[in-house]
Amino acid sequence: MAVSPHAFPPRKRRPSAGAFVTPDVSDRRLLQALLALSQEVSSLRPLRCLLRRNSASIIRKTKLLSVLFEELLRNQIHFFSPSALLCFEELYIVLQRIKTLIEDCSNVSKMWLLMQSQSFANAFHELTVDLSTLLDILPAKDLSLSEDVEELVVLIRKHCSDTKADVDPSDNNLRVQVLKMLDRIKREIVPDHSDLAQIFDQLQLRDSTSCRDEIESLEDEVQNQKDEKSKSDVIALIGLVRYAKCVLYGASTPRTSGRRRRSVVDVNIPAEFRCPISLDLMRDPVVVSTGQTYDRASISPWIESGKNTCPMTGQTLSHTDLIPNRALKNLIAMWCREQRIPFEAKELNDKVNGVIQNKTALEATRMTVTFLLNKLMASESAEAASRVVHELRALAKSDSDSRACIAEAGGLPCLVKYLISSEYPNLQLNAVTTILNLSILEANKIKIMETEGVLNGVIEVLRSGATWEAKGNAAATIFSLTGVHAHRKILGRKTRVVKGLVDLARNGPASSQRDALVAILSLAGDREAVGKLVEGGVVELTSELMDALPEESATILDVVVKRGGLVAIAAAYHVIKKLAAVLRDGTDRARESAAATLVNICRKGGSEAVAELAGVAGIERVIWEMLGMGTGRARRKAASLLRILRRWAAGLDGDVTAAGFSTTNVRSSTRMALPV
Repeated sequence: MAVSPHAFPPRKRRPSAGAFVTPDVSDRRLLQALLALSQEVSSLRPLRCLLRRNSASIIRKTKLLSVLFEELLRNQIHFFSPSALLCFEELYIVLQRIKTLIEDCSNVSKMWLLMQSQSFANAFHELTVDLSTLLDILPAKDLSLSEDVEELVVLIRKHCSDTKADVDPSDNNLRVQVLKMLDRIKREIVPDHSDLAQIFDQLQLRDSTSCRDEIESLEDEVQNQKDEKSKSDVIALIGLVRYAKCVLYGASTPRTSGRRRRSVVDVNIPAEFRCPISLDLMRDPVVVSTGQTYDRASISPWIESGKNTCPMTGQTLSHTDLIPNRALKNLIAMWCREQRIPFEAKELNDKVNGVIQNKTALEATRMTVTFLLNKLMASESAEAASRVVHELRALAKSDSDSRACIAEAGGLPCLVKYLISSEYPNLQLNAVTTILNLSILEANKIKIMETEGVLNGVIEVLRSGATWEAKGNAAATIFSLTGVHAHRKILGRKTRVVKGLVDLARNGPASSQRDALVAILSLAGDREAVGKLVEGGVVELTSELMDALPEESATILDVVVKRGGLVAIAAAYHVIKKLAAVLRDGTDRARESAAATLVNICRKGGSEAVAELAGVAGIERVIWEMLGMGTGRARRKAASLLRILRRWAAGLDGDVTAAGFSTTNVRSSTRMALPV
């Protein structure tokens, strides 16, 4: 791994002197600040396993400088000459940079620190030279220093001038070993495990937890790098650490404490920040031609698969351009900062995958997958298997290369038997979540549908999984698979799928309900599947959930009624009053869907449906409010509703009974839909 000259931009945050010392601050106050800062730097611990000599040297020099500042404070000096004052102001800046550099080295990935050890050593040397220069021009004779302190200043200056930008030989040797290891992996040669263990021991990466933290630090480093070469180098290191973590320390269980990024699952996401398709936090919101906003990661596959309609409204898209919603993105980013959620974390995989193919990282991933699958097949207990499957789950979440490698290596057949193992809830959860993560890759969707037992296993978890989380992830897998139109047709015709989703949406906790509802919404995009959904009770379900989840319920009902024909209209008859309540109190998106649904019910349901709506107290006033304040589509639907109500009031029944459906037909269909 050749290090480019720009691979490590030293993290200098060089402040101006004015940032710390204002003109009205006395020279004594400046000395006090210098003493406090030098003592703070002196209290820092030298770096533990890399650049220890460089960091310890500059910390010792800073500690000696603090003696100078103590002496000056004891001398009760209140004002300095201009040249002395300038030196002290610059010293403050250099000390700040020293503190920043040591802290950065302590927090950066150890692997990356090793790879860039010469650049970091240069940064320490540069700061030492700056100290030497300032001490050279410091007018020590004018400061009334004691003889001992004068000699100390001379000593510090000498030590600073003698310092070289050298890397410790042991650090350099370790770096060479890692580069050789990466080269072997690139040439598809499995690394010697004893050599690997020696390297990781020297880096103090001695257990699964420290390796996991190292991987997170490297993932952060990918985002810090500006050029593709450096990003690619970091990604190769991630692959090496992942492999070593598995082969040296075994598969791990989820962490319960320690360093952990806060996740969006830990907080309640505002409804307006959720993507209507995935119901997840939008990272890159975009607007389609109908005015609806989606997350780019969700709407792009929809459009790329050949669909030309808006998922929310069903309207034909006048164009397929995706317009960035920058205002909303800024609001989401601000909210993420307040909640301490890494807004860019979800984009990491896209950045990683956007880098030119990294042969070393790819081979390291393949070796890791092979090791894990061999270990899984040899597992003699459910606990051991669960740890391995959890490792596969984490790997499948990381990037597209990992998903492809797991599927190509035969990972799916290995997971099947654990899907039906409700006796071991954690194992079942890890297995179905691994399949969910694998399904993100388009090519894997076909493998999941075609590999014997996988789809049936996912459906079994959906219907009778041991935990709500497992059921929810099974529903999310169904949703992911429906991204392929042919798969949506197949899944929409399966009674077990529909019943499982409806039962989960009806009885599950909020997070699982949303997983089920988004899958139902996707299935409803196929006209033939709508009949199965209606038969499965999806209209009754939306009626039950209308109060708790009005936006999701109204959206699903809108699509079902639009594509479901008379049976759906008849089933939705009893939801009219609830939809009217959503018109009055719902969010903009929920009101829009409710208005669209009511228009379809009234047009196809005849005068009885219109009479039911007209009987809602104050409905015309609510519709008038929507005409003035709703979204563009909501205003159009509100205008249609108002015309329908007025024609009905004028006795023009023929104008509200569309497509040849008479009131008698609807009344008959309603009776057929009612339970007997």
